[in-house]
Order: sequence, then C-alpha cells, then structure tokens
Amino acid sequence: MNPALPSLDILLCAPRGFCAGVDRAIQIVELALKRYGPPVYVRHEIVHNRYVVESLKAKGAVFVEELDEIPDTGQPVVFSAHGVPKTVPEAARTRQLFQLDATCPLVTKVHREAEIHFRRGREIILVGHAGHPEVVGTMGQLPPGAVLLVETEADARAIAPRSPDSLAWITQTTLSVDDTSAIVAILRERFPQIVGPHKEDICYATTNRQEAVKRVAGRCDAMIVVGAPNSSNSQRLREVAERSGCPVSLLVQRAAEIDWPRLAGIRTLGVTAGASAPEVLVDEVIEAFAARFAVRVEVVTNAEESVAFNLPRELRAAS
Repeated sequence: MNPALPSLDILLCAPRGFCAGVDRAIQIVELALKRYGPPVYVRHEIVHNRYVVESLKAKGAVFVEELDEIPDTGQPVVFSAHGVPKTVPEAARTRQLFQLDATCPLVTKVHREAEIHFRRGREIILVGHAGHPEVVGTMGQLPPGAVLLVETEADARAIAPRSPDSLAWITQTTLSVDDTSAIVAILRERFPQIVGPHKEDICYATTNRQEAVKRVAGRCDAMIVVGAPNSSNSQRLREVAERSGCPVSLLVQRAAEIDWPRLAGIRTLGVTAGASAPEVLVDEVIEAFAARFAVRVEVVTNAEESVAFNLPRELRAAS
C-alpha cells in the first residue's frame, strides 16, 4: 500500500458476475468450436457482454442477428442464452441447420409456464422490458396477442385484459426484484384471481446480486457495476445501488470507461458485476483504482451459489 496515495476501501460484492446460465451458454459456443471447428454461428450476442463476444469471435464464432445471414451449412448454429421465439428453431429445421440451444434453463422454465397457462385458457401478463431479447423470445412462444406486456406500475394500473377473471402473470428473469413486486401487487389487487408462477421467475442469480448490492450500498460513496448497457440485470444493479442509498452508481464495460471526476473524494467504493460480465473485467477495474488509491479490498458475501446446468447432449462428450 502506497502511503502517498489516498486510501480507498473497496467492498467487493459476492456473488457477482457469471451465473450458471451464462457460463453454460459460453461453454456451448466454446465446446462447439472445439468439437466441430469454426465457424460456429451464433444468433444474437450469446450473452450481453462485448468482451465475451469479441473473445468468442477471435476463436471462430460468427455472430448474426437473424438466420437468413447464415449460409446453407452443416456447421452449428447456437441460439443465445436469452431464448428465441418458436419461429426461429422452426426456420432452422426447415433449412436443416444443426442447431444448439443455449437458452438459459430458467428462461425455458418461463416459456413452459406461458404454454401451460395458454393451454388452460388463461390470458397472460408478462412483466418485462419491451424489445429485450428475452421478452421477444417469451412472447414468441405463443400466438400474437396471447401475451400482454407490462413494463411499469402505471402499465399495471392501466392494462385492460380481455379475460380479467382468467389471468396469469410471468416475468422476465432479470428484473429488479422490488420493481416487480410492486407491479405484481397492483395486478393482484386489480385481479384477485390472477395466477402466478409456482416458483419465482426472477432468477436466483439476479436476486442474489441485487441483495449483495443492497447490503453494501449504504456504506459506499460510489458503486461501480461492471456490465454492458444492453444487459438488463446490470442496469438493474446500478438502479438498486442508487435506491439503496449510494450517491453515485456507474455502469462501465471496462476500466477505460470509469468517470474519474464523478468519483473525486470517495473513501469507500462498492464493486459488483452483472451476470454476463467475466471476472477478468472486475480485476481490471480494481487494478485501475489501485493505480490511483491505496486500496484495501473487503469481500462482502450475501449468498453461496452452486447451481450448474447440463450441456446439450451433442456436446457432453466434448466437455
């Protein structure tokens, strides 16, 4: 520790960074490259993190937004962790593309819930963010109009379902736990018969990372969330830090994006990472602070995670 530098306590949130669904999705691309060789095509960013995407590109992954960008090929085509509408695997089958589904199993659980509610004649309300790939994928499991999207408390108060006595609600897996609770409370008050999930849709990793931030936010002068701007769970971490009493909360993809003037005079810094941000980027951020401060790091653990998901059958022998 350099006594000439100002001191800084870093409260490092745990858990942080990769969740089991993200880890599985990245493994699927890496193992497909190992087993089948490049190119391996990936529809949409496999996870919302530029560093991860660029690393996989360097190994031979080719990222596309739609299947029509992929030539006729026997090489693997991977669907991202966020899930896809049913039309996508159907189109892949029509073209006889070799598809590998990297959809997070917790997102698949929401898809299955939606299908069950639909079969039982219920109109479905999805709490989520319009345009997010996970929401597009979930709504795309059912015919147009079967799912109503609610983004805010105001939406929940205004929504006018066709079948108010036969409703179900599901959620995007990466939402703010507190925001979602408030929206669901309004839906339950307006529609007492509404049916919810048997088990919470917001995933364990999202919940754990938000709770870890809540534990440290009130002790911090600032919070750094390592993650991508298009990552829902990373944006929610930044918002949770602000709401939990942290004066400055910044979302950065890399250390180079740190807004140093906004951090002038800080004595205690919280650091966490979204579920698609690799630990190497957290290390990079801490090293950037260590170059400017005499840093002392304290790990603040909220929960232990031991979740792991199976790989697709085609890749298990390659792992």
